Order: sequence, then C-alpha cells, then structure tokens
Amino acid sequence: MLCPCSRVVRRRGILSVPKQSFSILRRSHLRSSQFRSVSLLSQPIRTGFSQSLPHSYKPSKGSDFGRSRSSVHAMASQSNEPKSIHDFTVKDAKGNDVDLSIYKGKVLIIVNVASQCGLTNSNYTEFTKLYEKYKDQGLEILAFPCNQFGSQEPGNNEEIQQFVCTRFKAEFPIFDKVDVNGANAAPIYKFLKASKGGLFGDGIKWNFSKFLVDKEGRVVDRYAPTTSPLSIEKDIKKLLGIA
Repeated sequence: MLCPCSRVVRRRGILSVPKQSFSILRRSHLRSSQFRSVSLLSQPIRTGFSQSLPHSYKPSKGSDFGRSRSSVHAMASQSNEPKSIHDFTVKDAKGNDVDLSIYKGKVLIIVNVASQCGLTNSNYTEFTKLYEKYKDQGLEILAFPCNQFGSQEPGNNEEIQQFVCTRFKAEFPIFDKVDVNGANAAPIYKFLKASKGGLFGDGIKWNFSKFLVDKEGRVVDRYAPTTSPLSIEKDIKKLLGIA
C-alpha cells in the first residue's frame, strides 16, 4: 500500500495533491525532500513572455522596449529643430515671407539695427562699404530693425527703409522689425543666441550686435555692438575664400 503522501493525482494535465495527504503532512511536520517536491508541484506554472524573462530583468535604457513615450516624443521634437539659418522663414519689410534657404552658399552678416543710435552712422556707413565690395563674391547683410534698446527704432518699416536708403544708400535687405530678447524674440534670434553666446550671457546687449554665418548656414562668430564692421573684414574674406 502506498504512503498517503506519495499519492499524486493528475487531472487534465495539472499535478495536484489530495487534501488528505497535506493533512497528514501537517500533523507529522515532515521536512523530507518528498514534501518539498509536492509543495513545488502545487505551485502554478508560469507561462508566456514573463516565463522567459528572469525576475531581475530590466529593459536597457537604449532599447525600444524600455523607452518611455515622453522620450520618444522628445527625440521626434529634436529632429524637427532647425540646424542652420537656412531652416528659417522671416518677414521682409513689406510683410512677405522670405525663406532664408535662398542664401545657401552665401556668407551672411545678421545684425539688429536702429535709426537713432549713437552707433547708427558708423555702422551703416561701413556696412554699405562692405556690401559694395563683396556682394558679388557672396556676401549678404541681413538687417533686422529692433526698438528694444533705448527705443531708438521707433518708426515703422516704411520709415526705416526710407531712412536707410536715402541717407546711406544701403542696398542690402532690411527686414521686418523684431524683438531680439524676451519671450517674443524672433525664432531666428533665439537660434542665433543659442548658437553663439555673448561675453556676458546669451542676450543681445544693444543695437548693432553682429553674427557671422558661413555658407552652410552655421553661426561661426559673434561681435559686440561697438565692433566696427570693417574690423571683421578679414573674417568675412576667410569665409568667402578670398586670399
């Protein structure tokens, strides 16, 4: 006759132990290997994906399985961020859209201008000289009027253009008036400042801050308002490939 604790019943492919056998085991306090085997047989069998993974499994940070939805969204957002000046569209003085990709292959000076600043006369005069000298060799000057510094650009776009063209005979484009600092700063200026910080922080400090951009649309240098346009001629020639 078999010992009660050795009686194991198989029902529909699942191993189980009669209740009577467990009763006997509890009374006798058996600690035999047989009891441990029966105890294991009574545990549910794990199936599916969870069975194939160890309990200590943790998805790696770089795996798709472990990547959170927010991180995937952040990566998608980064892929849409502008990589160069050529990715921007701005408004001209008449309110028309200008896709800056038209300047691919050009060396650019991007500057915030004002009509009533102490630096106005010298900067416009020297910018006009530089443009006349190098425009046929690939230089463009993009001027963005801004009234954030001493309210020294109070006029509208038409008045600003008339002033620049009449007084300085400037032929380079004058764009729509913008903010260069603060929450309402133009996107192109947010990009410029992020690409090249200033000596005392990223913010534009005054009228006629200058950014030098290469033919691929990358910001390569930044100059203070008091830096003379003619003093950066050597840097312009280097980017233009002129000896």
